[in-house]
Amino acid sequence: MNSSHSSAAPRSPHTFRTVFPVLALCWLAVFFDGMDVNIYGAVMPHMLDDSGLGLTPATAGTIGSWTTFGMLIGALTAGNLTDWLGRRLMLVASVTLFSLGSAICAVAPGVGLFGAGRFVAGLGLGGLMPLCLAMVMEFAPPRRAALTTGLLMTSYHFGGMAATGLGLTLAPAAGWRWVFWAGVLPALVAVPLLLKLLPESPGVLLAHGERDKADAVADRYGLPRPTEVAAPAAGAAGRLAAIRALFRPESRWATPLLWLASFSGLLLVYGVSTWLPQMMRASGYGLNSSISFLMVINAGGIVGLLIAGRAADRFGAVRVSAIWFVLTAVGALLLKSQLPLVVTYAVVAVTGVFLFSAQVMVYAATNTVYRDSERAAGLGWVTGIGRTGAVVGPWLIGVLATNGNQSWGFTTFALAGLVGAVAIALVPLARRIGRSDAPAAPAPVAATAGLS
Repeated sequence: MNSSHSSAAPRSPHTFRTVFPVLALCWLAVFFDGMDVNIYGAVMPHMLDDSGLGLTPATAGTIGSWTTFGMLIGALTAGNLTDWLGRRLMLVASVTLFSLGSAICAVAPGVGLFGAGRFVAGLGLGGLMPLCLAMVMEFAPPRRAALTTGLLMTSYHFGGMAATGLGLTLAPAAGWRWVFWAGVLPALVAVPLLLKLLPESPGVLLAHGERDKADAVADRYGLPRPTEVAAPAAGAAGRLAAIRALFRPESRWATPLLWLASFSGLLLVYGVSTWLPQMMRASGYGLNSSISFLMVINAGGIVGLLIAGRAADRFGAVRVSAIWFVLTAVGALLLKSQLPLVVTYAVVAVTGVFLFSAQVMVYAATNTVYRDSERAAGLGWVTGIGRTGAVVGPWLIGVLATNGNQSWGFTTFALAGLVGAVAIALVPLARRIGRSDAPAAPAPVAATAGLS
C-alpha cells in the first residue's frame, strides 16, 4: 500500500508530534470561538441590569437565537466557499467575521445593532467549527480521530472559561462593553498565525488540481497522499453530489439520526452557554456565583472531553455519546432542585463532564458513517442542521424566562438529552438496515478503495 511512495522524498511519521502545528492552530481558533460564544451568557446579567441598553429576557433569548441563526447560515455556506477559497482562507475569514461582530456589539447603542453584531459573529462562528473539525480529522494520527477531536474541543471550554473570567472581572470593573472589545483579539492574534503557519488540506488541494502541493503537504505531515476518491469534489455540482452521497443506501437512515442527535446536543450546548448564569440567578443564587457556574461547567467540559476521547477510541463514539447524553439529562434534572451551594457546584461540574462531550462524540461518530470523500460534507450538515437546535435553545429558554418558568429550562435540557441518546444509539442499527438495502452487485475497484 505504501510501495507507491518508495521513490518519493522522505516522509515524516504520522504522529501527534508531526501534526502538532495544525492541531495547535485549530485549537487556538476554537479557543476564540468558545470565548465568543460564552461571552454573551457571561455578561447577560450585567446587560439586563443596564437600563440604557433596553435588554429584556425576551429580547435576550431572541438575540441568542440570532447568534445561532448566523451560525446555521455560516455552517451551511462554508462548504461552498471552501470550494473556491480553501479551508485555510475560510478559517481566516471566519475568525475575522466573529471578531468584527464582537466590535459591533461593543459599540452598539441599543439592542438592534447589538443583535446585528451577534448575527455577524454567528456567521463566522458557524463556519469555523466544521472547518476545524474536518482539518483535525484529516490530519489526526491513525485510530486517534475521537481523541484528537476531544483534544480540539477542550479549547472551546478553555475559551468559555476565559469569557467567564472576563465576565467576573472586567465587566464589573469597566462595564460589559469592554468584554466584547476583548472579543476583537482573535483578529489580532489568530489571523496572522493562521495565514503564516496553517497548511491547506491535501484533499482540498487535490480537488483544486494541485496534486504536487497536495503530495508535498501530505509528505510533510506524514499523511497518506490523497487520492481522487478522498478528495472533495469542487463546484456546485460537486457539492450537490456530496449531499446526495450522504443518503446513499449505507447511510440514508443514519444521516437523519445524526442530525437529530446534533440538534439535541447543540440545543443543550447553546441553551446552557447562553442562559445558565441567568437561570441560576433566578433560582436564588448570587450574581457572582451564577456567572461562575458557567466557568465550572466549562471546566467539567474539558475533563469530559479528555475522558470521552479515550473512551470513544476504545468503546466507540456512538456508545459513549449515548451514555453521556443520558447522564446529562440526569444532571439537568438535579439542577432543577434547590441544592446547597457546594453540592450545586459539584452537580454543575459533573454535568459539564458529560454535556459538551456528548455532542462532540456525535461529530466523531460521523467517521464511522461517512467515507473520506463525504467527511467534510457530512460534518458540515451534521453541524449545520444541529444549529437549528442552537437557534431553538436560547429562544425557548428566553420564552420560558419571560413567562417566569425558567425552572422548566432544566426539564427542557433533560428531554433534549434523552432524545439525543435515543437518536445516536440507533445509528448502528440504521447502518445495518442501510447495508441490507444496498445493491448486491459488486462496486468497481476504484470506488471501493475509499470505503475503508
